Amino acid sequence: MTRFHSFLLLAATLFASGCASMQGSNPVDPYEPVNRKVAAFNDFLDTMFLKPAARAYVAVTPGPVKAGVSNFFGNVGDAQSFLNSALQGKYDKASGDLNRVFVNTFFGFGGLYDMGTQLGYEKGEEDFGQTLGHYGFKSGPFLMLPFMGPSSVRDSVGLIPNFFLDPVSSLVSSPAQNNALRALRIIDTRAGLLPTEALLQSAALDRYTFLRSAYLQRRQSLVFDGKPPRDE
Repeated sequence: MTRFHSFLLLAATLFASGCASMQGSNPVDPYEPVNRKVAAFNDFLDTMFLKPAARAYVAVTPGPVKAGVSNFFGNVGDAQSFLNSALQGKYDKASGDLNRVFVNTFFGFGGLYDMGTQLGYEKGEEDFGQTLGHYGFKSGPFLMLPFMGPSSVRDSVGLIPNFFLDPVSSLVSSPAQNNALRALRIIDTRAGLLPTEALLQSAALDRYTFLRSAYLQRRQSLVFDGKPPRDE
């Protein structure tokens, strides 16, 4: 693991545990003042670096190449989803994830082509934060992590095994190549979010509140497979 990734992981862990003395009145977001400052910092980084890189990537990369890159990293995500589906005892989902990885890897040119979807295997989205939720760990307060964006105490803990068991780490042996793959994944993910920005700007009077609500609702839905219990 590189020093930079060690720093990111340490920042996430410290932020998740170090705000305990900054309690506010909102039980969902008791650290809102510091969260908003981190959100502003992340927005600055996005405006200065990530968004321009994503736009340049979209502008110079042919459509089939962009699709292949997204499919490749989607295949990597399917491997993690398989592991977490199995840990949660969702064996039908685990079987579907494993079939996707097998088909896309061996018949989709290493994952560049999404054969699994063509054959009817539904894409999974399981991660370690959801696995913790499956076994009863509550979400905990909302957190806005430096560099990483919206999260929660539970999902921040889940970032640790997500990172160490990330299949990207085993794809190449060179740290430089590993960092390049991770950077490409970040840019590809950011490029995929470009079409949603106009909707976000028009829908959200308060962008921070909108992101917080959207993140927490989506994570709740994912933990309970689209059927979350009704809150009081």
